Amino acid sequence: MMSNQITLTIDNKEIQTRAGEKLLWVALKNGIYIPHLCAMHERLTPFAACRLCFVKVEGKPYPVTACTEPASDGMVVHTRGEQVDELVKVGFQLIMSNHKIDCKNCSANGSCELQKISKERKIPLKSKKLPSLIHNLPVDDSKEGILYDPNKCVLCGRCVIACRNEGEGILGLAHRGFERMLTTFNDAPLGETECTGCGSCVKVCPVGARTENENT
Repeated sequence: MMSNQITLTIDNKEIQTRAGEKLLWVALKNGIYIPHLCAMHERLTPFAACRLCFVKVEGKPYPVTACTEPASDGMVVHTRGEQVDELVKVGFQLIMSNHKIDCKNCSANGSCELQKISKERKIPLKSKKLPSLIHNLPVDDSKEGILYDPNKCVLCGRCVIACRNEGEGILGLAHRGFERMLTTFNDAPLGETECTGCGSCVKVCPVGARTENENT
């Protein structure tokens, strides 16, 4: 065994991995699902913005986010439990209260990460307790080949990273609170920016907010 390898337990499953590997990736690589939206291997410092990947680590007083917690030798992790399940449920409901639900007409239908979380954790896509907070913003189809519906965006930030790594780095998160949004410099339509149309933002979107524009 290599010196940097460790052994930990996730949901009663003993796993060997590299010391320091984030718990989220360790779990997913070993067939243990943890809800997540914003985590990307390409981003060394996770956003930890979606607040959906909570797990309970024995010895720690409160649940932690699996995308930021490094694996250590002898660690015992639980992906389910009363505290964890409640945190994930509330976080998911808050996200969905600001998400336009139109699954049957969405290109991500069947591959949407929101649908997967809903199915895995048995949380309805539409909450009966929280009011709808959708901004009803206009769809941006100004760039040939790319369509962006901000009303479906979950602010995961994946497209920001993809655009920095493969595109022109024109996307970013702006404003705070309810006004938080994914935009470009001066909120310009995508077609009025230096976007090359590489499509990297479309490939990483987990919910169908950015899709191929079939009309162009």
